[in-house]
Amino acid sequence: MKTGLLRSWMFVPGQKQKMIDKALNLPDVAAIMLDIEDGVPPQEKENARQLIGASLAKISPDTEGPARFVRINSIGHEYMYRDIAAVVQSGTEGLAIPKIESPDQVRLVSSLLDQRERDMKLPVGKIRLLVALESPRGLLDAYAIASSSPRVIGMMFGAEDYGKELGLPLNREGEASEMLHARNMLVIATAAARIQSVDGVWPNLKDIDGLKRHTLQSRRLGFTGMSSINPVQIAVINEIFAPSAEELEFCNHVIQLFDEGIARGDGSIALGGQLLDLPIVERARMMVASAKK
Repeated sequence: MKTGLLRSWMFVPGQKQKMIDKALNLPDVAAIMLDIEDGVPPQEKENARQLIGASLAKISPDTEGPARFVRINSIGHEYMYRDIAAVVQSGTEGLAIPKIESPDQVRLVSSLLDQRERDMKLPVGKIRLLVALESPRGLLDAYAIASSSPRVIGMMFGAEDYGKELGLPLNREGEASEMLHARNMLVIATAAARIQSVDGVWPNLKDIDGLKRHTLQSRRLGFTGMSSINPVQIAVINEIFAPSAEELEFCNHVIQLFDEGIARGDGSIALGGQLLDLPIVERARMMVASAKK
């Protein structure tokens, strides 16, 4: 099971075996979300859950590659129960659960997983959850949702459904600046719950410059990862969310100056006129540590 930060996430249509096979072996994406929800038409959902379940049943838990998540259908819908029964297999590492609006919905999935894991003779608690918030109601309860189960390792912003709820225009402008407040709310909730925050997709595959701006903004807002819809977007996401060589060099310099100053007994340490107090140095240490994940 892949641990540590999962910076890049990619949706994969679950009704297409060729795409499933390709995604399971992608070298650069941190996590895949084999989809049975919005990316699959109703008449193909049964086919998708069977293809995904059979593919994951062939994989042992220690197989390398991207983390293997499945995006199931909406909580409480009859499809959800069939999804969980089909896709929780030996090679499944997590579920992406969509349109969450309350902690009780997360706890329902968690209880179903408890039983399914026992039935499959899997360790109880093995299946992790990435929770998607896609509505104003969900965002208003974000921290309670984020902290509702120890299975929850991250929360994802569902930009398109959120935009639909607010009646926003179809075209994104200004790196989705109209969603800044909602994205900030999600980041704050996940930081408080000490889980990952995953930003929504950049939908225009041809607009690589827009993707770069949006991804950079996501990182500056505090997101720790971003979702995508195509392998062509992964390299940009990985590059921007990983600390650059210049950032790491600066962080190591800050840490060195601070440690040397403390060893000398200095009460304060400055770099270029800026006081290096403890929170700044701790952030530098976190940045260096994150590069190793």
